[in-house]
Formats: sequence, C-alpha cells, structure tokens
Amino acid sequence: MLKHQCTCGNTTIHPEHAGRIQSIWSRLQETGLLGKCERIRGRKATLEEIQTVHSEHHTLLYGTSPLNRQKLDSKKLLGPITPKTYAVLPCGGIGVDSDTVWNELHSSSAVRTAVGCLLELAFKVAAGEVKNGFAVIRPPGHHAEESTAMGFCFFNSVAISAKLLQQRLSVGRILIVDWDIHHGNGTQQAFYSDPHVLYISLHRYDDGNFFPGSGAPEEVGSGLGVGYNINIAWTGGVDPPIGDVEYLTAFRTVVMPIANEFCPDLVLVSAGFDAVEGHLSPLGFGHLTKQLMMLAGGRVVLALEGGHDLTAICDASEACVTALLGLELEPLDPALLQQKPNVNAVATLEKVIEIHSRHWGSVRRFAAAVGRSLLEAQRGDTEEAET
Repeated sequence: MLKHQCTCGNTTIHPEHAGRIQSIWSRLQETGLLGKCERIRGRKATLEEIQTVHSEHHTLLYGTSPLNRQKLDSKKLLGPITPKTYAVLPCGGIGVDSDTVWNELHSSSAVRTAVGCLLELAFKVAAGEVKNGFAVIRPPGHHAEESTAMGFCFFNSVAISAKLLQQRLSVGRILIVDWDIHHGNGTQQAFYSDPHVLYISLHRYDDGNFFPGSGAPEEVGSGLGVGYNINIAWTGGVDPPIGDVEYLTAFRTVVMPIANEFCPDLVLVSAGFDAVEGHLSPLGFGHLTKQLMMLAGGRVVLALEGGHDLTAICDASEACVTALLGLELEPLDPALLQQKPNVNAVATLEKVIEIHSRHWGSVRRFAAAVGRSLLEAQRGDTEEAET
C-alpha cells in the first residue's frame, strides 16, 4: 500500500500518499495505543472477491499487473490495456484523473491489499475473534463504482467487505456509516436496492455542487431498498461551519435512532477524516465512534477513507482507536453542550427527518427537537423518561 504513488513522486500535488498511513501508524505507536491492539495480518483480495461489487473488466483492469495482464484473454479486457488507457497528468505521471493516479508497477497490488486487509479484519470481528478494529489502509474506496475509478478510489473496500460478509458468513443486517466529507457514491450504488444493508452518509452536498455531486436527501434507495439509503447532505457551505455540535445532533436525531431501529449485526464505518479540515474536531470522531459501539454488540470496524491533513488524520485516528479500546476519551468542551446547531444544519436534518419518517418511526419524535442544544435535548429526554 506504500508503493501506490504517482511516478512523479511529488506528494505536494498528490495528497493521497503513503505518508498518510505511515503517520497514523507512527502516532498509534508513539501513544502506546498500538501495543494495546492485536495486529491482523493482511493479504491481497482475490479477483473473485473484488467482483462481488465491480465488473470483471474493471477488476482485471485495476487488479492485475502488466505481466499478468498479458496472459489474460484480451476479450475480457475489451481490448489491450496499456498506459495509454490513462490520462497523462501535468506532472508527467499517469492516472484516471489528476487525483486518481496510477503506478503500473505497484498500484494493482496496493489496491487489492487495501481490500484484503479490511476483509481479514471485518471477518475476524464478525466471527467474534476480535471485538472491533480499525483498518489503516489506502487508497480509499468509497467513490469507486461498479465500473468506474474516481476520487482516489479504485476498489470499494467497504462495499466488498459488506457483500462478502453477507455471502460467506450470512451476516443478516449490516450498517455502513460514511462520515467522509464527500458522499460515498460507490457504496450507495452497491446497496441501493438492498434492504439488508443500511447506508447512512453524512457529507457536504451544497445542492450538488460539492464533489462528487451525488447524495441528495431524496436519494432513499429503490425497490426493496427504499428507506435504507440515508443521506445527511449538508448544504450552505462552511460559513457557519458544520462542526461537532452539528454532527452530534445528526447522530442524536437521525443516525442512532434509525440504527437502533434497524438493529445491525455489524457496523462498518467509512472513516474519512477530511471533515476535520474546518469542520468536525478529531476528538468529535472519537465520540461518534463511542456511540456506534453501542450497536451490534460492539462489532464495529472502521476503514480509513479520505483526509489529507496529516496532523488532523493522526489526531482523529488516535481518538477513534482510544474509543475502540474502551479507554476514556477526553470530554467535549462544556460550551459545545450548550450550543445550538446552526440554521443550515437544522434545515438539512429537518429535511432528512421529513423524508425518512415514513420509513423509520424512530425519527418522528425528533422532528421538533432538531434545533435544541445537546444539553436541552438531554433534559428533554430525562423529563420524558420520568413521565
């Protein structure tokens, strides 16, 4: 996974680089958290495993090395696959686009290893061999669609893991929470008609003007999957910012009520930490993780997605692993508990509740309480419990 990088070697213009996972690993070692964890040996995912989500052509295109590719039936590849298939980037390297770079020697191995590492961890958690876990992997995967690589992503590790947990371990209900600041269009596509996988994404949307442009609140699923695709699509930019108060309010009024009603057997988290950059605090991610651990008997698996500010992703990873280990998190600033969510966030959450109250009875009671501070909400819950 470390060798997947543009041949130009310039990490300034290619922010999704090996230093991301190296930095997180170093932080976990320095803080002593790594010593409290069991390390799971990774592996490369097989081409068959990847095809549970991706087309055969897409799988062979990005999952094979140049040498192996020459041995394959050219009909399967719909013509010869050479570096000319990719765009030549201004830096001199190649890629699907300027973000989604490709290295002919190393990328196929890296993208398959990212999937395989998450599979190993998720299966051990599902089988009860380990309690929970965090897959420090790259490249990310949640933008990868059935036949499309984009947004740094080639194979959708989280979606592949969910499909295989269903097929091989008969895991009945899987919750996928995606808190990367960008919508996980690939994950949404993979489970849009599946009532056994509940996909909840919290992302910046700005009326479709923020990458990748998908993830409107009205996108609720299709067929039997109607109601099982929930987009908390923040709109209104970052002034005022969408921060800890807004995310905690979203969890209080939408995520946790619906998740509890769904009653998952396992929770997968697309843990992108790019929301730290001007939005949610690293500590906030730890507190969100702690809430998710109350579901599925604590069977929670985090997979690294986006986030390129090294300090921010290290801080957030430290907070999440602290929570997963059951260690005491630093408390949130008391001032946050008295702060009300901003008007843009309230409007977003009210819209989501309006749309999904027809699918999930648990959110109806929160329709009039979205604008409350966390402290006011706690008081209200206490009063309800006493009456």
